[in-house]
Amino acid sequence: GDTIISKDYRTDRGNVGAHERSHTEAFFRKIKFWDMESEEDSTEAEKKTEETKKRENAPPVFIMPDGLSYLHVKRNGLIFGCSTARNISPTTIIELLSTIAKVFKDYCGTLSEEAIRKNFILLYELLDEMMDYGYPQVTRTENLKAFVYNEPIVVEPVANTGNMVNPKTASANAVHKPVISSVNASGRKTNLNSNQKNEIFVDILEKLNIVFSNNGYILNSTIDGCIQMKSYLAGNPELRLALNEDLVIGRDSGQYGSIVVDDMIFNNCVNLTEFDSAKTLSFVPPDGEFNVLNYRITGEFNTPFRIFPAVEEVESNKLEISVMIRAEMPNNHYGANVCVEVPLPDCTAATSCNVITSPGSGPNNAEWIQQDSKIVWNMKKFPGASEQTMKAKITLSQSCTTQVRREIGPISMSFEIPMYNVSNLQVRYLRIAENMPGYTPYRW
Repeated sequence: GDTIISKDYRTDRGNVGAHERSHTEAFFRKIKFWDMESEEDSTEAEKKTEETKKRENAPPVFIMPDGLSYLHVKRNGLIFGCSTARNISPTTIIELLSTIAKVFKDYCGTLSEEAIRKNFILLYELLDEMMDYGYPQVTRTENLKAFVYNEPIVVEPVANTGNMVNPKTASANAVHKPVISSVNASGRKTNLNSNQKNEIFVDILEKLNIVFSNNGYILNSTIDGCIQMKSYLAGNPELRLALNEDLVIGRDSGQYGSIVVDDMIFNNCVNLTEFDSAKTLSFVPPDGEFNVLNYRITGEFNTPFRIFPAVEEVESNKLEISVMIRAEMPNNHYGANVCVEVPLPDCTAATSCNVITSPGSGPNNAEWIQQDSKIVWNMKKFPGASEQTMKAKITLSQSCTTQVRREIGPISMSFEIPMYNVSNLQVRYLRIAENMPGYTPYRW
């Protein structure tokens, strides 16, 4: 783990500081190779089974032997870390680190190792303005513009699956542009005021957490969603955003609607005067990327996928596992970057996998990861209203017992579905509140 940028705000502990190379290397190794057994008595660790000895992820807060408390967050493969010798609120520091990552992305356009290396002078300038003697000062993107004089160097963003998933959708490369004027890789300056259109990008993002039983029934399901925007509008015009007219907040509110959310949290820039009557929000968008609102839905809803597993004991030491996944979304949508993980018993000696694909699916392969004792099934594209099946023949190093069968699963599945949301929450319109000269709104 290389340290890209570091900043020491206090040296009141003498010459000992977490910015030293030995401290940062120890900090990275602690995160990379975190093991709960290191903090427990060795005799107790010997009594643990192989299942409980599997490596776990490092917590966001922990104490190192140097006496400092270390806090960190992970964003886009990067670790934003902080160390302190004082008793401070962990949630405050984690929120600060998340804000720093967001500001870096706003000013660099994209958050990556290359972008940070090429813009380290700008980022050091931002850190100087955001923090003073270890205390947060200015953390809003628009407020920092008055104090920043360096220009970012634009770095090409990493390739995404947008073109592969929906070729009819225009590429949203503008969301990777900085919020201030910048220079490209050849050193040529690009001025936002002269070259860039007045644009604002809106996304409805939803994260699903669903637990199925072994026969395909839903045991628990939640949706954590947000409406995310990135604004490149000059002049700070007031915008009006309208949601579904039959939207109901609160299951115990006594009202009925086609979309019922448990709770909804709005950005502090949102004016809710017309929300109760017309489900309309008015706000002046801040610079950079921000969430207009966050919402949560629990209960029953139409899941985009259903998983049907089956385990059959062929011989005393041989098993056959079948995993059938059915896409229940319309056929004009499909999942991208689908990954299915099937944990296997620790006594697995050999595994052979066979995938039965449906027409229209992309690259599809399943392999046994012996080190982690699991099958990883990757699908680049999963068309809607179709089925995919993976069958695996497993050979065990011992006889199959009830305890061995319990080590199979639970099956986990991660995916992305562009241009589709499960909750049916919609943005009816997004328009400028007043007619302003120079604005010609249109959809891209």
